[in-house]
Amino acid sequence: MKRLFSTLPLLVLLVAGCSPQLQAPQVTARANYLYGENFSQDSLFVPASWWQLFGDTTLNRLEEQALAHNRNLRMAASRVEEARQLLTVARSEYLPSFGGALSAEGNYNRATKITQQYAAELTASWEVPLFGQLKAATDQSLASLGSAVWSYRGVALALTAEVATTYFTLLQYERDLWIANRTCTLRRESAALIDSLFSYGMATGVDREQAHALVFSAEADIPRYRSAIEQTQLALSTLTGEPPQPYTKEGVGLELLIDRLPEEVAIGIPSELLQRRPDILQARFELDAAAAAAKLSRINRFPSITLTAKAGAGANSIKGLTSSNPAVWNAVAGLVQPIYNFGALKRQERAAVERYRQAAYSYEQTILEAFADVEKMLSSIEATESETERYTRLVVSYRSILDMAHALYRNGMADYLDVIDAERTLYTAQTELIALLATQYINYATLCKALGGGWNVESKYP
Repeated sequence: MKRLFSTLPLLVLLVAGCSPQLQAPQVTARANYLYGENFSQDSLFVPASWWQLFGDTTLNRLEEQALAHNRNLRMAASRVEEARQLLTVARSEYLPSFGGALSAEGNYNRATKITQQYAAELTASWEVPLFGQLKAATDQSLASLGSAVWSYRGVALALTAEVATTYFTLLQYERDLWIANRTCTLRRESAALIDSLFSYGMATGVDREQAHALVFSAEADIPRYRSAIEQTQLALSTLTGEPPQPYTKEGVGLELLIDRLPEEVAIGIPSELLQRRPDILQARFELDAAAAAAKLSRINRFPSITLTAKAGAGANSIKGLTSSNPAVWNAVAGLVQPIYNFGALKRQERAAVERYRQAAYSYEQTILEAFADVEKMLSSIEATESETERYTRLVVSYRSILDMAHALYRNGMADYLDVIDAERTLYTAQTELIALLATQYINYATLCKALGGGWNVESKYP
């Protein structure tokens, strides 16, 4: 035993000098975003409830309901709790364990007849973590816990962004339905006028049929938009954790699409994403877990020391267990050194190092994708804003053209074909403008998601 413990310092030094060589991930961040000239880059500020930037109480209610009742988010929360429990399990594997045992034994032979042996013992065993097993296992479990926490936050962020996107899409379809209904009403009035003119011989049969064809065209769009609204409403119900809800409102949120885009979102600098994006932080914790696993695989190649002790009472009868001197005990210390197992331990270590490399590449790729996500949204917001401004002016121009075409036709100075073209052009431009407005709202929601939402990291292990 004395010789065993005299060699332990040498073993510790040996292990310390043979830690696995793990290359740190290569992370390079630009000083500023390429397409962020028109955004504040001095600091990054996105409130935790980022959807409140839109100032819509209906959206706020839907987001809160989704966070409270969505089943996917509940599963992610359960995985966090599972990781918390496994943390204790990982630590306990390298701490002493205690137990108790009662035993009774009987033997018979012709010479001694029946012999009995009774014992009541307490047992203790411990695999001594001399080479950092406890710390490595704890680090691995803590990293797994951190990964689970940020996975939960990533699910929550994706959920809130999906709710906002679905809500804005619903508003788009509601506005499209409103436009289709209004256009259908106006075309019916125009068709009635053409019917009147036809009865007095002031319009041709072709004009009359074309006017009714415009009505039929608008009427055909109404059930299509209704179906789109119903489908979107069902998707929204699923996200908020409700049974399917019927569509009951039309035209809700029209002001939102026109007037309530966020004035400004402070985007900060690219390096701030490393401390905010849930997917980046999840990947970072997975990298830490892989590093700890690689360290454990190296430690498994070195000696293990186990201590086992038993103490209790033993006697040849049950009554003897309470006699004056029934105490018995024994203690055993053992050292096991792997010598040759066909390279299994060495290759397990190499495999663990490769898994670390995979985690490092995944971490680097996640960062690259995060930078690209923000850049895409910044570029899209700028382009969509410019396009929306032009389409707004275009709709005004097409509406004026339609009014003039109607006036010219009534005065016999234009064919009804000019009215038809103006009607169709205005109708298409209106729906495209609404699509652009909805896209811009979705772009801002996606930008908030790309920036990592409103999470604030204050400690390494939340």
